[in-house]
Amino acid sequence: MTQDAVFVGVDVSKARLDVAATTGEVWSVGNDPAGWAELVDRLREAAPHAVGLEPSGGYERGVIDALVQAGLPVRRVDAARVRQFAHALGLKAKTDAIDALLIARFVQTLPGRIVEPDARARALAELVEARRALCEERVRVRNQAEQVRDPMLRRMAARRLKRLGGDVVLLEKRLAEVVAADPDLADRDRRLRSVPGVGPVLSWTLLAHLPELGRLGHRQIAALVGVAPYDRQSGTLKGRSMIRGGRAVVRTVAYMAALSGARSNPVLAAMRQRLADKGKPGKVILIALVNKLMTLLNAILRDQTEWRAATT
Repeated sequence: MTQDAVFVGVDVSKARLDVAATTGEVWSVGNDPAGWAELVDRLREAAPHAVGLEPSGGYERGVIDALVQAGLPVRRVDAARVRQFAHALGLKAKTDAIDALLIARFVQTLPGRIVEPDARARALAELVEARRALCEERVRVRNQAEQVRDPMLRRMAARRLKRLGGDVVLLEKRLAEVVAADPDLADRDRRLRSVPGVGPVLSWTLLAHLPELGRLGHRQIAALVGVAPYDRQSGTLKGRSMIRGGRAVVRTVAYMAALSGARSNPVLAAMRQRLADKGKPGKVILIALVNKLMTLLNAILRDQTEWRAATT
């Protein structure tokens, strides 16, 4: 990388994209097809080494698609890490333009993995996220319904729960159709679900939110999920290893699958018993089970095998 390499940061909001380059240029465009086209034209001319964007509730999807399709090197950055970077720089001011420049400096200092075009994963992720939102809403409505006494409110809650349940079923049918219609997704789904404890929800979540599975080493996958332990030792301090970061949406579903797998999967069941016999806390055991499950699934997709072949 040359010293005059250009890095660009984009701060995303619903209506606007604030853009800053390490050359000092700052500008903004609309967060719409016209604005994306204008941004692509300017960035093609600048030929940046990397373009960084933070997740922004889905408002970043359109511009990321446009940049990736234009062949520009896009990198998603973790918002928490960017804020920590700002603290390290002693930067306390916060505006959209400052945030954009901060992201540019972040990707200049800490290179990340370039976002690769994967239209299938994006389409699947939209359905997976919609299902997750409906399930969360159903839990919220059910909890509220338990606290109300008025008969009309209880009937309203019952109707909403029935409607939400029906919508979840429709989304699950749609997810199954989308996966079955794509030979590669169908093959990966079949291999993942051959593992005891892995059901359709975890499989769909991994296909949508962890497309790197089977293409990276197990340590990298553990870090992406957020179950890679990091040591905390300095001098005489011998702290417990901690986990941090990662893709929470994957980790949450993987926790449930690991709990199920600890009952139905002989490898996970043996591991849980071994750790319990050593007196490990329940949370430590759960994280270890998720880590092991991700290692198994990564190996199965990497080697294009199935559960029985993977465990012999």
